[in-house]
Amino acid sequence: MATIVFKGVGVKAISSCVPRNISHNADLGYLIPQEEIQKTINSIGIREKRVVDDDVTASDLCFKAAEKLFEDNKIDRESIDMLLFFSQLPDYRIPATAPILQHRLGLPSTTGAMDLSLGCSGWVYALSTAMAYASMEGINRVLLLVGETFSKIVNRLDKVDAPLYGDAGTATLVEKTNDAFESVFMLYSDGSGEDAVKVKAGGGRFMTTAGNLVEHEEKDGSILSDNEVYMNGMDVFNFVMRTVPKSIKELCAFKGIELASVGNLVLHQANKFMTDFIVRRIKYPLDRVPYCLDRYGNTSSPSIPLTISSELSDKQLTDAIVSGFGAGLSWATAHISLAGCKVSPVIEY
Repeated sequence: MATIVFKGVGVKAISSCVPRNISHNADLGYLIPQEEIQKTINSIGIREKRVVDDDVTASDLCFKAAEKLFEDNKIDRESIDMLLFFSQLPDYRIPATAPILQHRLGLPSTTGAMDLSLGCSGWVYALSTAMAYASMEGINRVLLLVGETFSKIVNRLDKVDAPLYGDAGTATLVEKTNDAFESVFMLYSDGSGEDAVKVKAGGGRFMTTAGNLVEHEEKDGSILSDNEVYMNGMDVFNFVMRTVPKSIKELCAFKGIELASVGNLVLHQANKFMTDFIVRRIKYPLDRVPYCLDRYGNTSSPSIPLTISSELSDKQLTDAIVSGFGAGLSWATAHISLAGCKVSPVIEY
């Protein structure tokens, strides 16, 4: 595993934005037998999701979140030295979206800008990148924008994914600090599981063609094309149970801390059955594990900062263990300080 320790940098502000449009899982009668809908909702813990209009992208949601962060924290745009945009759905294949956001946000041309992509572990991975940049001489402030619009790549006839995914964009401000807190990140990957969560077509190996735009039926009766996301739910569940509780325990052992002493545990909002299973296995108090997936669904990479905005904006925060996991396969766990972090409530686009 890659273990990284940061001193003298920290998270100073978080904001999040979701679309106004609400998609209710109670309306999935066309896909799931009516008598099983409530059982499905109770199992995954998702009552509704937010869904963008066709002309709205992940970068639009991140732009709004960034504007909120600037406004609430009175940030001088000239002070942003680096902008990182993380998404599996950038505006274009070329050019990168980060420079476009630099221009839209009115940041100076001296601001570095770069795109990143991975999966549901993305915010934790990207936060480690932001902290690495902020640790460097010549860089004091990094704006990390993480967003996804999975509603654009989920087939409405996909029995596994249609009840799960929602859309969101987030902004996180990372900067140098005099705080003595040591942030620790543990990053992991296992590419042997690449097929567990996948959009097969649209990249360099399988370019989009008329043929792979045609929908096909999966073994479970789901309908989708190779340009839409596929997930093997059982493979993902087994992967998460095998790796995530262990990674949290490894992190605590490395730092020499008791898990129960940590202020909050913020998990990627995959589904409630899975995350509750993790919490029970590591024996952490459930009342300190915030959830927002009942209202926003699984938003993939922005789910952790969205949960912080949704559930912890009015709380007195100390520290947190954050853990993301998903496509790649990849997973990442970190112990970070949220003391003094300005968390803005969720806004709508």
